[in-house]
Amino acid sequence: MIGRIPFLLALLMLAMLEQTWPAKSQNLAEHPAECRVAEHQVEHNFQLPQVARAIAAKRLSILVLGAGSSLLPGTSGAKYAYPARLQHALEEKLPGVEVKLTTDVRAKRSAAEMVKSLVPALVVAKPALVVWQTGTVDAMQGIDPDQFSHNLDKGINISRSAGADVVFINPQYSPRTESMIALGTYAEIMRWVALQQEVPLFDRFSVMKTWADLGTFDLYSATKKLDMAERVHDCIGRLLADLVTEAAKPDEPHAEGGR
Repeated sequence: MIGRIPFLLALLMLAMLEQTWPAKSQNLAEHPAECRVAEHQVEHNFQLPQVARAIAAKRLSILVLGAGSSLLPGTSGAKYAYPARLQHALEEKLPGVEVKLTTDVRAKRSAAEMVKSLVPALVVAKPALVVWQTGTVDAMQGIDPDQFSHNLDKGINISRSAGADVVFINPQYSPRTESMIALGTYAEIMRWVALQQEVPLFDRFSVMKTWADLGTFDLYSATKKLDMAERVHDCIGRLLADLVTEAAKPDEPHAEGGR
């Protein structure tokens, strides 16, 4: 019995620490370690004023515009894909705020095709934020880079005219296709347009490459397990929620280059 006293005291001290731990440390502790290793790749240089207003009004509506890499297979795929994980993470980070997320996600769509469907999607969703995942299909189809850039600008302008902020998500990284698809060119165009238009960019390519380089996730295997894909999407949703909430803090200056 006497030997158990130090152990019980240690448990009591841990419980007391958990109750007094700073909020930021609690948020970090909620992140799986495999997500955190790529946090330095998440930049939030530009503000999201419409999102800030929506959070203040306790109702945040989001439209996710994307192609095939915003999806997961199976009947429950939507539940575990990053859009749903983003919504879940935001609900945890923003207690008391109603978070509504609508998706306009279809495989094999170029940026131009997404722009065509953007106006009706905006009318239905009435979002404060458009999360736009694009670039991969344009790279696979060899779309003219200038046209790709033009379509990005057009989509941003349409979204802002409808009262929505925009966050870009660039192509995902895959070591198996890196040498076959010129993703780098289109990722750089997205970065340049984001800088010019002051749009936050979630650098999914660099985040996933960091995970691959560190061995956090095996992205090379041709027979990737679905549970690993779900973990990747969960981490993307969590890190994307970090970007959104940090960029929605207009009173706090954001250091150049992210964290």
